Amino acid sequence: MKPQNDYDVVIVGFGVAGASAAIEAADSGARVLVLDRGYGGGAAALSGGVIYAGGGTRYQQAAGVQDSPQNMFNYLRQEANGVVSDETLRHFCETSPAMVDWLEQQGAQFQGTLSPYKASYTPDTHYLYYSGNETAWPYNLEAVPAARGHRQVAKGVKSGHTLTMSLCQSAIAKGVEFKPLSRVSELIIEDGAVVGVVYRSMDPDAESGDSHRKLSKVGGKLGNWIPPVGARLNAKAEKLWEKNAVETSVRASAVILAAGGFVLNSEMMAKHAGVVEDPGFLPLGTVGDDGTGIKLGISAGGVATNLDRLAVWRFLSPPSAFLEGVTVGPTGERIINEDVYGARLAEVMIAEQQGRGFLILDAKSWKKARGQIRKQCRQAFQFPQTMYLFTAGNKKAGSLDALAAKIGVPSAGLTQTVRAYNDGIASEKGDPGRKAAGLCAPIEQGPFRAIEISIKNSSLYPATVFTLGGLRVDESSGHVLNSEDQPIAGIYAVGRCAIGICSYSYVSGLSLADGVFSGRRAGAHAAKSAQFRRISPVQERTGT
Repeated sequence: MKPQNDYDVVIVGFGVAGASAAIEAADSGARVLVLDRGYGGGAAALSGGVIYAGGGTRYQQAAGVQDSPQNMFNYLRQEANGVVSDETLRHFCETSPAMVDWLEQQGAQFQGTLSPYKASYTPDTHYLYYSGNETAWPYNLEAVPAARGHRQVAKGVKSGHTLTMSLCQSAIAKGVEFKPLSRVSELIIEDGAVVGVVYRSMDPDAESGDSHRKLSKVGGKLGNWIPPVGARLNAKAEKLWEKNAVETSVRASAVILAAGGFVLNSEMMAKHAGVVEDPGFLPLGTVGDDGTGIKLGISAGGVATNLDRLAVWRFLSPPSAFLEGVTVGPTGERIINEDVYGARLAEVMIAEQQGRGFLILDAKSWKKARGQIRKQCRQAFQFPQTMYLFTAGNKKAGSLDALAAKIGVPSAGLTQTVRAYNDGIASEKGDPGRKAAGLCAPIEQGPFRAIEISIKNSSLYPATVFTLGGLRVDESSGHVLNSEDQPIAGIYAVGRCAIGICSYSYVSGLSLADGVFSGRRAGAHAAKSAQFRRISPVQERTGT
């Protein structure tokens, strides 16, 4: 019998990636300890609970969606842009249907109810949808569009929490030991190999444990929507943790970093992503997304890349009729075809339009959009945004010239863009911006409307952001690589701690899917390597 606190694998973080790693390691016979600075779930628990899966999943088949691993690969290769090898990307696509089956074995649930319209997030009547750029030009030139956004079945915005907790509970049921409120501060390194961690931990059953849990729960939710309030609650929870936390060290054959990204670390955001205070968008994550995992990997000799890559969202739909309009920048010129994914729209707007833009609609499309609210905008978080857009969030004018004056855009630029759009629709040439024909409607009937879609920090119409870069890893194992591209013994990285499928660009569900993919890969390899690594006698220290 192994002595207490002697583990094969220690995992830092208990979100989707960490839980997937824990399950795989436990299934391979490893003794696993998971340390999480919170209560488990991470940013994934606050997400929409969407898994990007394709290649012919049984839910795609049930919905009549034609897809194959090769078709999925042809699409994702455009999104990945070489951030991982074709071999890794192809393996991700080929194993995608089996990944959905594996998730369901852990307690996840999906459905094949296909959304009939394009949306950033579906109502509870639909759980399969086009969650990226699949239908948009130029992506549809290389791959046949296929719906791959598999949303966890749950009410409202509970899909992310439901999905993540199913994985965490499965891991614990398999014998994984979980210590919440535990923060790793240091890796134990001997002869160039990682052999353990130093961490501080608070007993959740301590006298102030209930208070800490309540503050953390509410603070975590509000942190993404009302940051100042969330920050105050998190600060109170932090004081309780500091008062009660005790330092401990533990040794293991392997350490897997699954602690998320760094969107909540203002210093790292400024240094690597060029983001300064009040950048104009809302950070999406938890207080644990502070870069700790990435910095731990660097301390062991790892190298982080793509830290400048961010996923910033500006979604136009629902309601889907908004996609019938045209987006214009400060000069009145067209930004991009409006049917692209929200992160692609934001990326182009930031790079080419100084982050400023407007959506132009005519009376017919506006009326159509209003009629879609009841069916398409049913999630609780969509209510305030929808009310804002249809009240104070738009400008109205009887002519395009008058509308241009109201929004501060040159009239000539705006009218020229609208004229080219209308002429293209009326002719056989189609929209010059190459938007899907089914989403093209002429802008000709007043009054005209303009919605500002600029990247501005607004709780009513937020543009959210999270980080995509991370530690470079061996794509066959998840081992963290050093500056010479050699694996560092005993240390792995997964999820948003690591370079993965979505580390260049993001579409909904791809980060969670990559977390499962990379987590399982590292968990299996770490468990196997533990059989061959010699663990020195356990050493534990405790202090205040």
